[in-house]
Amino acid sequence: MLEILQQQYDWIKSARKNLFTFLEEIPPQLLHQTNPNFGQGSIIRAHIHVADSYRFWLESFALKKLSEHKDTTANEIERADVRYVRERFAEVDEVVQRFMNVYCDRWYEPIEQDEEWKSYPRTPIPLLLLTHAITHEFHHKGQIVLIARHLGTPPPADDRLGGLFT
Repeated sequence: MLEILQQQYDWIKSARKNLFTFLEEIPPQLLHQTNPNFGQGSIIRAHIHVADSYRFWLESFALKKLSEHKDTTANEIERADVRYVRERFAEVDEVVQRFMNVYCDRWYEPIEQDEEWKSYPRTPIPLLLLTHAITHEFHHKGQIVLIARHLGTPPPADDRLGGLFT
């Protein structure tokens, strides 16, 4: 199963790389332009939110490093560009690899949490957390592409499955 999930994540990274390439063509001021009709408001904020979410669920929660968790600050987001977001996702890739190594043969074994996680699920399984992080990324990828379209910078028309077939 680990091999399958690693292959899947490689495809996710490839689709993400295509998104980065597209975002690098957008003027920086548009990457930060807010649109209140979308959850995170701007392209940069949405993409950083995805990286923070991977780190929260797979590192802080599953790898039990809550004391080390910190979301990206508003100041960091305001100064961020595509290169910065790429760097954040390089960190995410390391977290995902560590997560996969730790849970490589325990995908259905509940992750027990202590009382400091009062309002969170007490015993989710690793496969569920990984699935959540991945689907969350693609949910926001859709928002990012839609925001770009609203800003007059539509994505390439050949974005079938994140550009994996091109």
